Amino acid sequence: MDKPPPRKARRQENVEIAFLEAVHKRCSHNRRVWEALGDLYTRTGRFEDGLEMDLRMAKACPHDPMVQYNLACSCALTGRVDEALDALACAVKAGYNDADWMSRDRDLKSLREDPRFRALLRKVRALHRMPPSEK
Repeated sequence: MDKPPPRKARRQENVEIAFLEAVHKRCSHNRRVWEALGDLYTRTGRFEDGLEMDLRMAKACPHDPMVQYNLACSCALTGRVDEALDALACAVKAGYNDADWMSRDRDLKSLREDPRFRALLRKVRALHRMPPSEK
C-alpha cells in the first residue's frame, strides 16, 4: 500500500465508509456497495473487512477476472498466500492480462518470491504475446 492519505482525505474516506455501511445494512445484497466498501476498507487499512467484501463479490461473480484479482490482493494483504495464489490463478483463467501491473502491484508484494506467482506471471506474459486465435 502507498503512504497513508492526508488527514482530510482519511476523514472523507471514513464518511464514505459510514455512509456505505448504512446503505449495506438496508441493501445487503448490492454488489456495487460490496465493491465500494471493499475498496475503501482496503485503502484505509481495514484488510480483513476488505477481504469479507471481496469474498462476497467472488461468490457472486466467480468468473470476473477483476473480482478474482481483487480477492487475490485482499488474501495477500491478510497473509493468506495459498488463497491469494488460487484467486490469482482464477483471475488469469478468467482473462486477467495485465502482467505489468501484476508484477508491481504492492498488494501482491508478499507473493512475488513464490514460484507459483512467478509461474502465473510468466503465463500472463505468454498469453499476452499470443495472437487472439491461439489463446
